[in-house]
Amino acid sequence: MYSYKALAALLTYPSAELQQAVQAGDLQAAIREEGLLDGRMQRKLDPLLRELASWDLLDLQERYVELFDRSRSRSLYLFEHVHGESRDRGSAMVELKSMYEDVGLELDSAELPDFLPLYLEYLSVLDPETARTRLAQPIHVVSAVGERLRRREESYAGVFTVLETLCPEQLDRDELEQLLAYGDDDPNDPEQLDKDWEESPVTFGPDAPGTGGNSCGRIKQIAERIAAGQARQQAGQAGDGRRTGTNA
Repeated sequence: MYSYKALAALLTYPSAELQQAVQAGDLQAAIREEGLLDGRMQRKLDPLLRELASWDLLDLQERYVELFDRSRSRSLYLFEHVHGESRDRGSAMVELKSMYEDVGLELDSAELPDFLPLYLEYLSVLDPETARTRLAQPIHVVSAVGERLRRREESYAGVFTVLETLCPEQLDRDELEQLLAYGDDDPNDPEQLDKDWEESPVTFGPDAPGTGGNSCGRIKQIAERIAAGQARQQAGQAGDGRRTGTNA
């Protein structure tokens, strides 16, 4: 599905190639022709597309770095919001990388599997229903980043609004508010940034602030659900193999 690939491209570091594709209208035409995004969703992307087409490339790149690379609260690395720098993040990465490899998506050695544009690339090779189901797994993180961008009136927010619209599950407002409760760091405030990086990784679950001892929330389970989906897929494949052997 090209629309997921297009959304992934819009969330990557701005390049001359991306700018040229937007200026020529190639990216927009591919989205329209596929029809996955209706007219209302396509219009959500227009402000960002106009900026990518008209801004100086260096300005686009500087804005991207400030929004995403210098901010933990707006990071495009999904597990940053779930595991922080804890050891759990490593095992979750391995599971996610295995999912990519199962559909033939090979990662560069420098790429981290939880990078949102890479996850969207993965969704693009799945069938539409499976892609929507897998999109729902990290949707609360996606929505929290999008809400922070909307509050800043950033055009990148349109991409996140589209992803929320594509998701088949209704957002749990309590879980979203838990994520948003940690605020939106300002990369231009060096004291705040240093403090944020010195703090322990954000955790969710029964011991997290504001949870009231409720361990049923899904925020902590984003990585685990992704891994569980992979385990079910492998179990189904094993079951098919056993049935095939029996019939033979």
